[in-house]
Amino acid sequence: MPHRLSRRSFLATPAALALPSAAPPPLPTWCDRPMRWAQLTLVENDPGQFDPQFWLDYFRRTRSDAVCLSAGGVVAYYPTKIAHHHRSAWMKNSDPFGHLVAGCRKLGMVVIARTDPHSCLDSAAAAHPEWIHIDAEGRPRRHWAAPHRWVTCALGPYNFEFMTEVTREIVSLYKVDAIFSNRWTGHGQCWCEHCKRNFRAATGFPLPTSESPQDPARRAYIVWWQQRLFELWRLWDAEIRKINPDACFIANSGGGALSDLDMKTIGEMAPILFADRQARRGLAVPWANGKNAKEYRSVMGSKPIGGIFSVGVEERYRWKDSVQSEAEIRTWVADGVAHGLRPWFTKFAGTLHDRRWLPVVESVYNRLARIEPYLRNTEPLARVALVFSQQTGTFYGDQVEQYILGMYHALV
Repeated sequence: MPHRLSRRSFLATPAALALPSAAPPPLPTWCDRPMRWAQLTLVENDPGQFDPQFWLDYFRRTRSDAVCLSAGGVVAYYPTKIAHHHRSAWMKNSDPFGHLVAGCRKLGMVVIARTDPHSCLDSAAAAHPEWIHIDAEGRPRRHWAAPHRWVTCALGPYNFEFMTEVTREIVSLYKVDAIFSNRWTGHGQCWCEHCKRNFRAATGFPLPTSESPQDPARRAYIVWWQQRLFELWRLWDAEIRKINPDACFIANSGGGALSDLDMKTIGEMAPILFADRQARRGLAVPWANGKNAKEYRSVMGSKPIGGIFSVGVEERYRWKDSVQSEAEIRTWVADGVAHGLRPWFTKFAGTLHDRRWLPVVESVYNRLARIEPYLRNTEPLARVALVFSQQTGTFYGDQVEQYILGMYHALV
């Protein structure tokens, strides 16, 4: 196989926090195979209205070799038997997730299931009030965009019990290669009884009321919150591997100096990782996607890394029905691939309102398929490293990112 030495540079991230570590499980055998990822994120009214065969044909035309498909959590897209796991009201007796999984398997694709555990319906909240995120005033938290839903607590029984059961069901029924969880880390500090009790037992502090990292309780909370999420990560991964030893949990998490979770620990635990920075916003520079790649490579070593890119407009438009220009898509993807990211296109909603992106991604992916041998077996030839402290970003605010960007731009 042809061999190319890449001239990408590395960003080094010293250990940010003293988090406990354990020997990671083995790397699943499939992880290094996919080079071109696809994602179809269904919305609740997609079943019965979108055309699954169109997407299967598009995956084939783009020569995508792995796919992430919506399965469950907020909405189930398969006939779940778990109480309060809300099935799409448009699904009726169908199994859209299962249909897509079967079609992708026929194409020889790696298949991972997407879950989203961040909210639930009124009926679930009434039956299990212990699942719900509580604000500082002691009130259950309504969803910011869907008033008929409630925000769930990421650190309590909703994730540790209910979503563990959902994860087991999906892996058992469909033998997927992994579970990829989006919005699994929560939305701000929760004041539920589980969080109060668990935090005090672990640290001796009551939940912090100050936002300042200089407050001892807040500093303890930052570390405890991460430990709790890494505990959840290990639980889900272990339960998946009990059913399918060659499967794993993939967290939608990670980043640079401002990552919420300790990147050193993520690098040890994750068999594969994806940068979920889908496009430029505001004054973001085109080289930002390559910077994502360097940050991920600095902690992941030789393990595969990917870059999620959106075909929809990032600014303000929640459902992304309008699309990025061809130049935006090509530039963002090219910069990520040049620095080692394996591309992952994501489409929100199975219905199409603007088709202009379809031939662009097809063209990009087919070219990448033709040159795939040259995108493998790379190693760095960089002679310059930019070292930063994630701990500085965690405890002293987001200003640290400005200095990193300035130095990076000077090197560019």
